Amino acid sequence: PGGWFPRPESDLTRLEVCRDDGRLPAQGCATETVWAPAGVPFEAPSPDHRLVHLDATGLWRVHAPHSLGPPLLDQPASPDLMMAFAAALIPVLFAYGGWQTANFIAAEIKEPRRNLSRALIIGVAGVALLYVSVNFVCLRALGAAELANTRVPATAVMRLTLGQTGATWIALGIAISTLGFLSQAILTAPRVYFAMADDKLFFPAVAYVSPRTRVPVVAIVLQSAWTMVIAISGRYEQILNYVVAMDFLFFGLTATCLFVFRRRERRLQPEQAAGYRVPGHPLTTAVFIAACWLVVANTIYRYPENTLIGMAILLLGLPVYALWHIRQKSLVTA
Repeated sequence: PGGWFPRPESDLTRLEVCRDDGRLPAQGCATETVWAPAGVPFEAPSPDHRLVHLDATGLWRVHAPHSLGPPLLDQPASPDLMMAFAAALIPVLFAYGGWQTANFIAAEIKEPRRNLSRALIIGVAGVALLYVSVNFVCLRALGAAELANTRVPATAVMRLTLGQTGATWIALGIAISTLGFLSQAILTAPRVYFAMADDKLFFPAVAYVSPRTRVPVVAIVLQSAWTMVIAISGRYEQILNYVVAMDFLFFGLTATCLFVFRRRERRLQPEQAAGYRVPGHPLTTAVFIAACWLVVANTIYRYPENTLIGMAILLLGLPVYALWHIRQKSLVTA
């Protein structure tokens, strides 16, 4: 009695589908918008609509007109397209990140002048090779259209190859990989707090090192607690925008220090110089800085609210740093 239950719109999302078969729309497919369960990955585009090229009689299929391969763009180049492309690179750049955290533990590395640079180069090269290989496999297995329409490409590839068992195994692998990333972030970032406390620019207790494990346990607990606060404060894409904008802002600022170091070295004797090499400097350094700050500018343009929240969190640290700096100077004067 009373008719149907009310539609649970909070658990649904509006989804554009192919009108003929209810799958995700493909090229040339007439579409309609329907209600679908929220959070359910709809991956497969309609197989019933494909663009083919026929001869003048309309009886025979011929090759596409792009004899040298498919076009690079599916729409005319425009500033909006370039900004959308740059925005799509934000999670990609985050995925390639993490190399910078190796520098946080430089004081604990044997022969850091030699081993740290090698670790950075080998690590970044290995990750780049792995990621490009994964992209190649996904593109070959799914094709460009289906890859563009899925939010879980690795799962889609494994389901296509090994069925639901493969999808389950890759989900487990992704969970383990995520745990590994969280572990390295929680173990390396506290070295920054430890160094600040050791320089009398933060609470002295944060510089405490366990006599048994020889690690800064208070700093690690502090980092873990702050991580939990950030994790429950917003959605993943929001937090990603906080992090990427701040990361690349400071990547660029760090690279500018190289110009300062080089200028200072001119006033030193050759035997006093640090002796580190930067191939292509100053050109490569300037290009790196420009690329980093273009990422920051684009993140602000595309996601102003999320990015500005990250900047506000950053700016909250300035008065704290100033107070600790004044306190240190007063202690030295006394």
